[in-house]
Amino acid sequence: MQPVDTIIFDVGNVLFQWDIRNLYARLIDDPAELDHFLGNVLTLHWHDQHDAGRPIATMIDELAAEYPQHAALIRLYESRWLETIPGPVPGMIDLVEQLAVRGVPIYGITNFGSDLWRKFRPTAPVFDLFQDIVVSGDEKMVKPDAAIYRLAIDRFGIDPARTLFIDDREANIQGAIACGLQGHLFRDAPALYADLAARDVFNIATI
Repeated sequence: MQPVDTIIFDVGNVLFQWDIRNLYARLIDDPAELDHFLGNVLTLHWHDQHDAGRPIATMIDELAAEYPQHAALIRLYESRWLETIPGPVPGMIDLVEQLAVRGVPIYGITNFGSDLWRKFRPTAPVFDLFQDIVVSGDEKMVKPDAAIYRLAIDRFGIDPARTLFIDDREANIQGAIACGLQGHLFRDAPALYADLAARDVFNIATI
């Protein structure tokens, strides 16, 4: 396995858990109503527009107009959005801190809307350890489009062949590999520790 000397992380469900249901389960008591709302009204597909660069306020106004019977719930999405993040993925903040202690350059590429990133970033000091982060909403390009990986490679000034990209979606990993990066499909921290050890980033016996 080829060694790496640089790491690029995804954010959602790699470093921090993210689930829209975590918010709306607190607001909608009936399970069937909750499933219908998240499956047909405020959906992941709808949210993806924000990752691609659309302002969240505009999206909420449009959706509330389309579903006026749900307008009150829809309008809570931005103000209470931080409740969609229950906390860090177990073990991952410690892993990032260990990389930083070892002097490993750490970067990020995340599908994340600009407005919600500005809300979230101050709550997560672990990102102070990152050299740079490419945010899809700022760039108006999203993974797995090749353009976002090429932008990151150029901006970070890295050698992609010696860089490991970590993401929880297979399509995003394949997009990164097509641009010359190495890839790790994230499942949990122990599996990532083992992969990093195999790539000579960590001595697994010291972890």
